[in-house]
Amino acid sequence: MKSVTRSLRILEAVAQHQPVTVGELTKLFGLPKSTVQRTLVTLNEAGWLRANRKDTTRWEIGARVLAVRPAALQGSSLFAAAREPMIRLRDALNETIHLSVPDALQCMVVVDRVDCHHAVRTFHAIGDTSPLHATATGRAILAHLPKADVAELAGRGLESYTEATPTDPAELLAALERVRADGYSVNRNQYRPDVCAVAAPILDEDGTPLAAVAVSMPDSRYDEERLPELGRVVSETAKEITARRNGA
Repeated sequence: MKSVTRSLRILEAVAQHQPVTVGELTKLFGLPKSTVQRTLVTLNEAGWLRANRKDTTRWEIGARVLAVRPAALQGSSLFAAAREPMIRLRDALNETIHLSVPDALQCMVVVDRVDCHHAVRTFHAIGDTSPLHATATGRAILAHLPKADVAELAGRGLESYTEATPTDPAELLAALERVRADGYSVNRNQYRPDVCAVAAPILDEDGTPLAAVAVSMPDSRYDEERLPELGRVVSETAKEITARRNGA
């Protein structure tokens, strides 16, 4: 139990002092450097911590922490701004609506969901993670990130999940151009077979993508002719959340 308590205290310390080095945590807790390092690596492997992208000797919490207790988000401007528009979007479309945030370039993390009333529906558990390049929410985020970030992601290799997954960097770049032109992104069976989604980004005041809102449905209910309508209402919802979150 001591090791569990120590891990939680180190996690709390990283959240409070991030980005923080091993040395700083060692001084804070009076623990051997090797003990702190092992704890950080374990928390990183479990998805709770990550190395800072600009300085990999420093540690910070990841977006997965948001999934521990979604109710905690109710005090945040993002959650408060998103909840009512998400419910209205679900009522308009009767399909599952979810809100996801990026964990740097590692993945997207589902932080809220509003279920539809269909017996057969898509399901995204709070805390579920998914790759940026293969999902509608991920590409909605990527389309508004600096080109260097997209190049970094593509340089790692784009994993294939289905036959429809974009694995060629040129194909991904073309998809991101379409997202910017249309204002929304589309995923048809590119991550999970028979699951489709349409997503749009929620932006900070300076245009930085903070999150993405999406409608998802089984492929059996996806209608290509409805895509312009779906894209429009999802984009409008994302813009409303953006305005509410930014106090407009």
